[in-house]
Amino acid sequence: MRFLRQPSVIVITGVMASGKSAVAQLLAEKFERGVHLRGDSFRRMIVKGREEMLPDASHEAEKQLSLRYQLSAATARGYAEAGFHVVWQDVILGPSLQEITQMLNDLPVFVVVLNPSETAISAREQTRDKKGYGVWTIQELNRRLTEETPRIGLWLDTSELSQEETVDEIWKRIWDEGIIRQPQQ
Repeated sequence: MRFLRQPSVIVITGVMASGKSAVAQLLAEKFERGVHLRGDSFRRMIVKGREEMLPDASHEAEKQLSLRYQLSAATARGYAEAGFHVVWQDVILGPSLQEITQMLNDLPVFVVVLNPSETAISAREQTRDKKGYGVWTIQELNRRLTEETPRIGLWLDTSELSQEETVDEIWKRIWDEGIIRQPQQ
């Protein structure tokens, strides 16, 4: 399959410090009409009463995460229906990844899972301005990605790739390997 001209949603997931933000930005810039949707922005909008997703998350934290995904999906849909390619990045693990693709039921949907080694994640975490790990360990979050997340879409080990090389690899492979839902005819 060649580059898809019909507006679509590309979901990029992976653990913290896997490169989602930078890769999503560069990928969105490749389109004539591209949007970089940062799912985490919906979490940060809650200024009072926010419950963080912790390894032993409360019911309220799980409800807020579900709301975040629903708002992100609705926003992605709105942009796609307005003619934009949407690159939605967020930490989406476990069955939620499949559920999100179902929320976008009648749109062309692609999934990319950035899956660098734990050593690479640790090195990237050291160079980031924001720090994601503390309560969560790299090992636990990575376990949830590799053991609990369905193997759908394009999974990439980006341990040895730069951000630009990762985007080039995605661009070459996503149209065949990353497709979850075929475009409407």
